[in-house]
Amino acid sequence: MAAVAVNGVKLGTTSQAYLESKPVSDTKVLISDLCRQFYNLGWVSGTGGSITIKVHDDSVPKPQQLVIMSPSGVQKERMLPEDMYVLSPNGSVLSSPSPKPYPHKPPKCSDCGPLFMKNVSKRRLISRGKRSRNLNYKAYELCNAGAVIHSHGIESCLVTMINPSSKEFRISHMEMIKGIKGHGYYDELVVPIIENTAYEYELTESLAKAIEAYPKATAVLVRNHGIYIWGDSWISAKTQAECYHYLFDAAIKLNQLGLDWSTPLHGPIHLGSGKQRNISAKAETLDSDNKSEPARRCIVLDIEGTTTPISFVTDVLFPYARDNVGRHLSATYDIEETQDDIKLLRSQVQDDLEKGIVGAVPIPSDDAGKEAVIGALVANVESMIIADRKITALKQLQGHIWRTGFEKNELKGVVFDDVPEALMKWHDLGIKVYIYSSGSRLAQRLLFGYSNYGDLRKYLSGFFDTTVGNKRETRSYAEIAESVGVDRPSEVLFVTDVFQEAVAAKAAGLEVIVSIRPGNGPLPDNHGFKTINTFLEI
Repeated sequence: MAAVAVNGVKLGTTSQAYLESKPVSDTKVLISDLCRQFYNLGWVSGTGGSITIKVHDDSVPKPQQLVIMSPSGVQKERMLPEDMYVLSPNGSVLSSPSPKPYPHKPPKCSDCGPLFMKNVSKRRLISRGKRSRNLNYKAYELCNAGAVIHSHGIESCLVTMINPSSKEFRISHMEMIKGIKGHGYYDELVVPIIENTAYEYELTESLAKAIEAYPKATAVLVRNHGIYIWGDSWISAKTQAECYHYLFDAAIKLNQLGLDWSTPLHGPIHLGSGKQRNISAKAETLDSDNKSEPARRCIVLDIEGTTTPISFVTDVLFPYARDNVGRHLSATYDIEETQDDIKLLRSQVQDDLEKGIVGAVPIPSDDAGKEAVIGALVANVESMIIADRKITALKQLQGHIWRTGFEKNELKGVVFDDVPEALMKWHDLGIKVYIYSSGSRLAQRLLFGYSNYGDLRKYLSGFFDTTVGNKRETRSYAEIAESVGVDRPSEVLFVTDVFQEAVAAKAAGLEVIVSIRPGNGPLPDNHGFKTINTFLEI
């Protein structure tokens, strides 16, 4: 039990004095205020919905902080601070509201309670009342949440009904995506959808599986019901809840207009797109020779030697990063982004030194001074670039250096002449296109955003880099197939110029085509893959 100081006296967080302390009281007031606001938004009408927030107290470690929970079955817009439940970190009730006279119902912990319990097998051994007391612990324990919002907003209900067979909600190229943790405008937001049950506590197992299967998600939709949203603080959870509801509303309205919200340009819905995939996406297509080809829902493209000449990367991008690394580090040394880059590089170099990697030199501590640190960083980065190492620490820094070059018009991305036409064609067919490159996602967005054919990002649904895995490892492609939401890996076509990447993707079940472009390296004899010289052959 954590000990905290109240008026200079050390107390346990379960003591009566602490339960009446200012941090606890402030959190109760906050929830009652939020419930009134959410009622006016239509999220907690009809006594539905729920909010839980951890009591923020700097003197208490987050896992040991108490949880304040709104009660179940009450008029949320009329709740007062004294109507709240106070729960311990393990979900036991420390303080309950007093009953109110008729026509008010007796106070009760929310029926959402067990949805976030971590130990499902143990949950089965306790009473339903006990289960209902443990509302949001799955999110608190698995996601390190500081607050959880359960909304019955009509948008979150209707958006799950447009395609009754869909297990995910996907949307990209909408400004409000930036309000969801870990996402940017060009990213594809994916929210898992689970099926509703008669009682909320029965959702526990399926919701837990969704949280574990979608580690980047901060929400789970429940079909015909609503949504659970969590954040590391109440502000984060509230901000994301507002963004999610906005995006759901936008998707519904786009669908009413006959437009596909899940594609970058939000153009007309195509037969075979995600909204109609149960009708046609499983069907096979015929090529010009009447040969059966597998239906493709997604295409994943490599960059070097596939969309872009290898020479552009080796003769333009790499030299630019090498020549400007010192200038970039000096100009941005004190900003958080660069300090994160330096931290990654320190870790990588330390690992390289332990493994005896040629070219690795020790990086002095900050006490040695800025110039000494930068000098060692430059030496290591130059060595990494010469060795063409596919490591996150290098790729992340290069992306930041290239961003400056693109924004100053010192760099312009280069794609082969057939690429823009192919991207437009695939988009018109309702096929989603993704990029998978060893370069950082930032670098990928820059190349296509500042290309010799203008901004091509509107045709791209998302970007993958080495954070998803090494490009020569099968599990990386299995992860991508899971991420893009196909039923079978064979519905994804991967195009690359590297034989080892083709082998890994094929082993994961993806369809593979090898790109033959000027300047590409030779392929092994009898490699067994279909090849193309231009995307227009696909």
